[in-house]
Amino acid sequence: MNRCDRRDLGLLLLRLGTGGVLAAHGAQKLLGWFGGGGIEGTGRFMESVGYRPGRASAVAAGLAEAGGGLLLALGLATPAAGATAAGAMAGAAAVHVPNGFFAQEGGYEHATSLGLTCAGLAVAGPGRLSVDHALGHVVNRGWMVPAAFAAVGAVTSVVVGARARRLRREREKEGEQQFLFEEQAFEDRMFEEFEE
Repeated sequence: MNRCDRRDLGLLLLRLGTGGVLAAHGAQKLLGWFGGGGIEGTGRFMESVGYRPGRASAVAAGLAEAGGGLLLALGLATPAAGATAAGAMAGAAAVHVPNGFFAQEGGYEHATSLGLTCAGLAVAGPGRLSVDHALGHVVNRGWMVPAAFAAVGAVTSVVVGARARRLRREREKEGEQQFLFEEQAFEDRMFEEFEE
């Protein structure tokens, strides 16, 4: 049965919409299109939120979003594309977690929604209206789904974990400096009171 059905059309719409959004986000990071910062501006932002080195982080995030998005839209290498894009969205969600869930407060809602959609497409497959189907699914095999998620999950865990450790060390250092500043201020007040 080679005929397309509602499921194929639904998967095509999901792929085009999600892939298009991701490709646009990646183009912002890599090329500065659509009001984005390009590699330099995005690199500075990445540094400011703890992803270092910033330039390399900007390139990696941009390639994961643009490449993963384009491949998802085409329905090509769907397991790898979906897993890679989901990993990029996990990294983005980590930045927004302190703001809560909802996007209106700067939360992780949008990144999580995109990431889960990408993961779902990687698992469900691209449908018949896809390049994967036209090529006989040579880069869309069942074993590729867990392999892609294992590889991307490992890399994402290392990158997000390193960011979290870095931010924790910076907060601890700032806390120590604040404590020393407060301790010095207390000693100065005590000295001033003693002199009076």
